[in-house]
Amino acid sequence: MSTMMRSVCLLALLVGAHGFVAPTKLAFTAPQKATSSLHLMDPQAVGDLISAASSSLSIADVDIPAAVGEVSYSRYSYYTVLGLYVMSFPGIWSQVKRSTSAKIKRKTYVSAGEAATSDDKKDLRQQAGEIMAYMKANNYEVVNAGETITFRGLVQRSTSQAFFLVFCTLLGMASLALVLQIQFQDLTLPGIGQPNWFYLCLLSPYAGVYYWKAGDRIDECEVKLATNDDDTLNEMTIQGSEEELERMWRTLGWQEKGMVKVEGVLDM
Repeated sequence: MSTMMRSVCLLALLVGAHGFVAPTKLAFTAPQKATSSLHLMDPQAVGDLISAASSSLSIADVDIPAAVGEVSYSRYSYYTVLGLYVMSFPGIWSQVKRSTSAKIKRKTYVSAGEAATSDDKKDLRQQAGEIMAYMKANNYEVVNAGETITFRGLVQRSTSQAFFLVFCTLLGMASLALVLQIQFQDLTLPGIGQPNWFYLCLLSPYAGVYYWKAGDRIDECEVKLATNDDDTLNEMTIQGSEEELERMWRTLGWQEKGMVKVEGVLDM
C-alpha cells in the first residue's frame, strides 16, 4: 500500500513539474512582443500625448479670438449705431440754442364758476383779479386790456440753467471723443501726433457762456376769459411760454380742460 502511495505521489510531482516546463515557441512569442512594445513607450511621451488630446478638446468648446488686425465684430451693427449717433448729436446744439427762447404753448384751463356748488367758486371779475395779481407778482405788466389781456414781462437768466447746459454739453463732448477715439485709433496728425479727443470736453463751458450772453428775455402772455352757459365753469385760454403755463395753473389751482385731475400719493 505504501509502495502504491509513493507511486501516486511521484506521478503527481512529475505532472506538476511538467506544468512549469517552457511552453512551445508559438504560445510564448506573443506575450514577449507585447511586453517589449510596452517597454519601448516613453512614459513622458504618453503624458504629452494625453495632454495634447485634452487641450484640443477644450479648445474646441471656446471661441478662438480673431487674429491681430482682423475685425472681431459686425461692421454692419457698428456703422448703424455710428450713423444713429451722428444724426442725434446735433441735438446738443439745438438744446443750447433753444434755451435762450421760450417754447410757446396755448392751453385752456377751467375753474369753478359763479354758479358752482364748490367753496372755491369765483365769477369772471374775481378770476380776472386773481390772474392780474399773479402776473404782477411775477414782474408782468399789462400792455393790452381788451377782450384778450396781454401781459409782458422780463424773464431773468438762470444760473442753474447755465450749469445744466454745461453739464449736458460735457456729456455730449465726452461721448463724441469716445467715438472719435474708437474710429480713428491709428490717426496721426502732423506736428501733433496722435490727438487726445477728450480735449473736446473743454468746449462745454461755452454753452453756459452762450446762454448767459443771450441775457434776459422778454415774454408775452395772452389771457382770454369766458364762462359756460350755466356759469358753473370759468374758462381761461392762456398763450405763453410752456414753463409759465405750468407754473400758473399749479399756483392758481386750475385744471386743464378735458383732463381729469388725479390726486398724487403725497397729496392724499
